[in-house]
Amino acid sequence: MTKNISRYHKLYREVIVPNMMKELGIKNIMECPKLEKIVVNMGVGEATQNSKLMDAAVNDLSIITGQKPIIRKAKKSEAGFKLREGMPIGAKVTLRQERMYEFLDRLVSIVLPRVRDFEGVPTNSFDGRGNYSLGLRDQLVFPEIDFDKVDKLLGMSITIVSSAKNDEHGKALLTAFGMPFQK
Repeated sequence: MTKNISRYHKLYREVIVPNMMKELGIKNIMECPKLEKIVVNMGVGEATQNSKLMDAAVNDLSIITGQKPIIRKAKKSEAGFKLREGMPIGAKVTLRQERMYEFLDRLVSIVLPRVRDFEGVPTNSFDGRGNYSLGLRDQLVFPEIDFDKVDKLLGMSITIVSSAKNDEHGKALLTAFGMPFQK
């Protein structure tokens, strides 16, 4: 039984690993930074007033990622936001292995070029441990989303978690995957 390997996974194994080992001076292949997971999070603050928005967010997120999202609930009550503990306020998906590589492929080659006035993703969004976060203003940049069926534009945050030990290695890994950083 042969597993179906995505284009980016093959690129990582055959091209990126050997290049990064030379570039970063790594001797052992296991020290080479790799992607561990991609977390896509969609906050739906207005779901406190309109519960149908939560269903739309879950549906859109499952279409975008190909995986059923977890509904995130409020941990604390906050009277100023009319929020009670346990109310659904967001949806989250954690992608690993092949789905993660396929999502990154679509993000870099299709989605980011479709963002209006796009000049690259900021280089200062690393967390100090080689993980990278970026935000998108709406879900319409994904080609899978039908423009006519969207009631409300919902932003999302995408966190790319890698095994890189520092930001320099994390940036080298994402650059090798073709992430368009600002100049």
